[in-house]
Amino acid sequence: MSLSFEGRVVLVTGAGGGLGREYALDFAKRGASVVVNDLGADTKGGGKSSAAADKVVEEIKAKGGKAVANYDSVEDGEKLIQAALDSFGRIDIVVNNAGILRDRSFPRTSDLDWDLIQRIHLRGSFLVTRAAWNHMKNQKFGRIIMTASAAGIYGNFGQANYSAAKLGMLGLANTLAIEGRKYNIHCNTIAPVAGSRLTETVMPPDLVASLKPEYVSPLVLWLCHDQCQENGGLFEVGAGWIGKLRWERSRGRIVRQKNQPMNPEAVRDQWDKICDFTDATKPASTGESLQSMVSVLLQLESQETVGANPTAASASAVSTSGINPAQAIGQKLPPSTFNFNHIQCILYALGVGMSTKDPDHLRFLYEGHPDFSCLPTFGVIPSQAAMMDGGLSSVPGLNIDFTQVLHGEQYLELYKPLPTSGELTSQATIADVLDKGSGAVIILDVNTYSRGELVCFNQFSVFVVGAGGFGGKRTSEKAKAVLPPPQRAPDAVVIDSTTRDQAALYRLSGDWNPLHIDPSFAAMGGFQAPILHGLCSFGFAARHVLKQFAANDPSRFKSIKVRFVKPVLPGQSLQTEMWKEGNRIHIQSKVKETDAVVLSGAYIDLHATSEASPENLPQGGGLQSELVFEEIRRRIKDLGSELVKKVNAVFSWEITKDGKNAAQWTIDLKNGGGALHKGPYPGKADLTFTVSDENFVQMVQGKLNPQKVMIK
Repeated sequence: MSLSFEGRVVLVTGAGGGLGREYALDFAKRGASVVVNDLGADTKGGGKSSAAADKVVEEIKAKGGKAVANYDSVEDGEKLIQAALDSFGRIDIVVNNAGILRDRSFPRTSDLDWDLIQRIHLRGSFLVTRAAWNHMKNQKFGRIIMTASAAGIYGNFGQANYSAAKLGMLGLANTLAIEGRKYNIHCNTIAPVAGSRLTETVMPPDLVASLKPEYVSPLVLWLCHDQCQENGGLFEVGAGWIGKLRWERSRGRIVRQKNQPMNPEAVRDQWDKICDFTDATKPASTGESLQSMVSVLLQLESQETVGANPTAASASAVSTSGINPAQAIGQKLPPSTFNFNHIQCILYALGVGMSTKDPDHLRFLYEGHPDFSCLPTFGVIPSQAAMMDGGLSSVPGLNIDFTQVLHGEQYLELYKPLPTSGELTSQATIADVLDKGSGAVIILDVNTYSRGELVCFNQFSVFVVGAGGFGGKRTSEKAKAVLPPPQRAPDAVVIDSTTRDQAALYRLSGDWNPLHIDPSFAAMGGFQAPILHGLCSFGFAARHVLKQFAANDPSRFKSIKVRFVKPVLPGQSLQTEMWKEGNRIHIQSKVKETDAVVLSGAYIDLHATSEASPENLPQGGGLQSELVFEEIRRRIKDLGSELVKKVNAVFSWEITKDGKNAAQWTIDLKNGGGALHKGPYPGKADLTFTVSDENFVQMVQGKLNPQKVMIK
């Protein structure tokens, strides 16, 4: 199916000849309305004429197309966009193509030679694009092309001014691609090689004739079509060939150590390694570019001792010579101990968003509560020490760059409820090492013991960027698998706001990474602000499930598995979507404000209970009636319409505990397809029952006669 631009309005600058003319003709041929802009100046920017633009407009109209001419300079960007608005009512696509040359060897380049090139190429593209930006933003569509040059990418003798402007346009395009992404505004850059008024001054005539503009135009049209999702790309194009460019970076070397000065001799001694592009990385964003710097600082901060030879010590710490799974698998890391009391339990609960505003949370926040408990996901905290104490660096066969280690997935399983104080000992083992091509995955199993008894098991899956390609296997039967959620609407959704200080609070549980607290440190990592710990989002999701499907009873919790996808900013809202499949609750967490998935493939397993047999409901903490009403919710979902026809009434249940109102539920079997509401009900109930949580459950179990309950 051919690509159509029907209904789109395109502005092409410098469209009086060469590439610009070809773009204008091709867009018009495919249904676009085109503003043909050309000042009519010579290749050095002198003179002015309307003839060039008028001729192209005549060509388009002669073929039945729609076009208007514009003779303004790109330095009058607002006028160019206004011409599009006046003639066609909108602007969809901007092709920044206008340009001139003032070639001089560098010492002969005058101020005028420099400034004029910058004004037409870089500033002109800025002014035209800025004038179009808000129109594109408001209509949620825009396509922008910047025209760079091989001279800008590689440099070229006699073109210092031109090279600087052309590479500046690439930098402008990269940022516009980021800022425009959420508004469906895409910006890409081309470096064309084609015969034109500009290239004929630097190429032989026969080469100019063979490098036709029609060999470039198809790329521009594709990049500007709404089907094309390319954004932030750089392409060389000419003679029918198209290639995409990207940055490449060597693995590098750390040439200093904590509390030691850095010196040029250390740089000299490591120079070959610094410049070695073996297993090079390919950063694609500022965040990726600076992530290594952040990781280096973290690694240096974690160093306990300083060696006599800083260069040698740091070089061995980040050696990238390879991975040997046969050596690494089965290796045990040094054991670690974790001493804690109720304070750490409470800090963790606060760190994952619990609040005294919810009475059900008090059992996790008050050490004097009769059912004071530790949140199940606190089980990741003692085991983290095995990762954070640097034990991986001592493992034979893991010759990796620790600045490139990312936390990919987490599994936690409890064998008994966590104690609220004591000493826990964790033993970590390298369970497996996988080769993912672009990186390596290290699977680390951590068993945690209390007085010799196994309490919990953690599995950390960490991804080492750039460490793949060693010929290892890609999958492992030892890895706890992530699982997709069912293909239906979630059974429950909980939206919970994090606070501005969420990361500051969570880090008190032991993760002191400054990425989560220091704005300047976060900026080095490419983040607009400090980000929330992934394990904090993990804790939010787990407690949502615990409340929704286990009445906040930690003894019901068995295990949790998640994959970390994207970061969360403190203050954003976490939306946990839950699907109940027997005793497994599938979960997916998103940032509500952006709809970005942050936890995927996740699930929580609860200890088996029979929903039809409430005698198995938890007996400590929370309300036993919670699960009964959740079963009612499920049945209404399945049979609601049928029940509404039969019952035609609204029932309100006020559940009490210790003589006080503890919960309110309303079963609506009168309206629509039926519904279950928790909390105050805006409508009017036909009948209200007030009953204690204990009596309600006994009545459901058949142990208590409903009539006796009514009489009581």
